[in-house]
Amino acid sequence: MRYVPRELQSQLQKAAKSFPAVVLTGPRRAGKTYLLRHLFPKASYYLLEEPDTTARFRADPQGFLDSVRTPVILDEIQNVPEIFNYVRSRIDRAPRSVGQWLLTGSQEAGLMRNVSESMAGRAAILQLWPMSLRETPKVTLLRGGYPEVLGRPSAGSLWFGSYLQTYLERDVRSISAVQNLSTFRRFMGLVAARHGQVLNKSDIAAPLGMSVPAIGRWLDILEATAQILIVPPFFENLGKRLIKSPKVYIADSGLACHLLGIETQRELAKSPFLSTLLEGFVAAEIVKAQTCSGWRRQLYFFRDEQGLEVDFVVPRKSGVRLIEVKASATPTPGMTRPMQRLVSAWKQQRRRGPVEMVLVHQPRRAPQTSTAIAPGVQALAWPDFVKQPV
Repeated sequence: MRYVPRELQSQLQKAAKSFPAVVLTGPRRAGKTYLLRHLFPKASYYLLEEPDTTARFRADPQGFLDSVRTPVILDEIQNVPEIFNYVRSRIDRAPRSVGQWLLTGSQEAGLMRNVSESMAGRAAILQLWPMSLRETPKVTLLRGGYPEVLGRPSAGSLWFGSYLQTYLERDVRSISAVQNLSTFRRFMGLVAARHGQVLNKSDIAAPLGMSVPAIGRWLDILEATAQILIVPPFFENLGKRLIKSPKVYIADSGLACHLLGIETQRELAKSPFLSTLLEGFVAAEIVKAQTCSGWRRQLYFFRDEQGLEVDFVVPRKSGVRLIEVKASATPTPGMTRPMQRLVSAWKQQRRRGPVEMVLVHQPRRAPQTSTAIAPGVQALAWPDFVKQPV
């Protein structure tokens, strides 16, 4: 697959001109290494998953770094976390030299601990997700956004199977002492079956015969390796009881389809998971847009115990954006009622700031003559919505 410009590259280049080190996190095979080697072709490169390389470093850390020509890409640095202290000392010797240390990792939680302890103020931290529809039209609900799947879609099922095996062997075992990888694979399937639902750990624990705390630790592994999106509830003082548990989504829709056994567009169209898969796809695209713009991730959902629910709430600098996602090519005014009811409740509480309401739906063959669907609500097919500013 030829190089496709990534939205994050401008933020990455800006960071490399401002900080001595740049830490690029994200799930395996999202394109971190390819992006760095394309943007910094003169940088030397070391993969810290190779046994010879890690052995050389651990045998003589200072000698290894003395032999490194900067700028340098140190790939999958979570495998040798002790390297952060040595890199920090070299940065402190020449604090004005920027863009010299380009570090990647697939385990965000562990990396963040090391960065906060050793590299505070010395490193910019960025996250790269699989590709977005804004980057290439090859991204679809069925395929997702992993570059290698988009390059060879006919081998997508084989790729995802191999990816899961690699992920389990490398990341899961390195983060936690998970003994039974087949049970963890079943756990991922159960999470996929609850894609887009309010998280109930007991509901996942029971079929596996595990404790709720153990399921919580396994969910932390999926989140630390960017395999899931946890979307928290949006709290407003509306004088009513609100749902406090988050929603969970498999971060890449292609991986979610694979875990659910959906292999063709025909199967996807008939799947009972179509609605939640589209919802998760929209959630991931919002997060990708926020990340690539250099903004803090802000994505929530709203649900109260009386049944009022809005799929997504996105705070903005001024006001808020409400998003309802429907797996229908025929949007109707009735689909907008949850958003309108929530806005009405906010008005009674004298909430300030403008509220934008968007109904996201399936694309249709006939051209859309108008996006207005109800007072104050815009209806957009999901490919059009994704291309809008977040």
